[in-house]
Amino acid sequence: MADVTQTRQLPAEFIEALGKTYAEDLTKAIGGLKGIDVSKIYGPQFVAPQTALQQQAQQLGQGLGVFQPFLQAAQAATGPTAYQQFLSPFQQDVINTTLRQYDVQAQKGIPALAAQAIGAGAFGGGREGVQRAEYQTQSDLNRALLQAQLQQQGFGQAQQLAAQQYNQQLGLAGQAQGLLASQISGLGALGQQQQAQRQAELEAEKQLEFQRIYQPLQTSQQFLGGIQPLISGYPGREQIQVTPSPTALQTGLGTLATLAGIYRSFSPSPLVNISSDIRLKENISLIGKSPSGLNIYKFKYLNDNNYYQGVMAQEVPHASILGKDGFYKVDYSKVDVEFKKVN
Repeated sequence: MADVTQTRQLPAEFIEALGKTYAEDLTKAIGGLKGIDVSKIYGPQFVAPQTALQQQAQQLGQGLGVFQPFLQAAQAATGPTAYQQFLSPFQQDVINTTLRQYDVQAQKGIPALAAQAIGAGAFGGGREGVQRAEYQTQSDLNRALLQAQLQQQGFGQAQQLAAQQYNQQLGLAGQAQGLLASQISGLGALGQQQQAQRQAELEAEKQLEFQRIYQPLQTSQQFLGGIQPLISGYPGREQIQVTPSPTALQTGLGTLATLAGIYRSFSPSPLVNISSDIRLKENISLIGKSPSGLNIYKFKYLNDNNYYQGVMAQEVPHASILGKDGFYKVDYSKVDVEFKKVN
């Protein structure tokens, strides 16, 4: 009998070497990722903390701040006795001087009364005494009214100054509050800029560490991207294997298998351990698919002129076993394809 010749299509040698190199690099890269410490690329250390300026702004915003003294001064300018601190120290001198002048002018009116009494022939009499008493009473009343008027004028001026002081201090407090708010806003904005800058630096450090850890895997992926077009576009090379002619025993076994196949073609029950290795077949053609999706082939056994229907053992590993002769056999009770002889 002639020897059995098998032809295999293999990739080019340099492509095969590249594939081996890629497999080794990929294995190392994946192995390196198994023990990765994720705390080096994730965690609070990559979150920028508050800056000193932000902390300062936060502290300034917690209290009344620099406008507290103005509020205290405004509070001191209110109340029933607040006017006293605004009375002029010279007011009493003005009152005393005015009253003395009044008294002088009042005394000048007494001689006029005496002259009137003499002219009326009543000098030293009761009528003159009555006139003097009335004059003195009216003079004392006018003097009291003048004094009250002067004091009222001083009180009004003091009250007005107290109100001005109150409004002034409130205005200063408002200005101080506005300045403080501007200061807080400015500090917060500068602190936020510093924090954003630090956050960007931390993100860059994180990306650098991430890149360092995943660099081997990324390099392997890039390497694969480079060799894939070569693998798909470069022509392969053929490898020819010659199988020696079967011995008399193998021929006998083959004959028995053929006879068994002929017998099983007439048997309706599933057949077990049928030689179905692709290496034992020729003139193979696909003729359909089973309900489960298995390929159904038409073929001839080597050294057998009959055609059969069945599967290829290499495509149904769940139903195949390797025989002692080195060829695969199929248990057809485990597949939904019928093995039978066909025309």
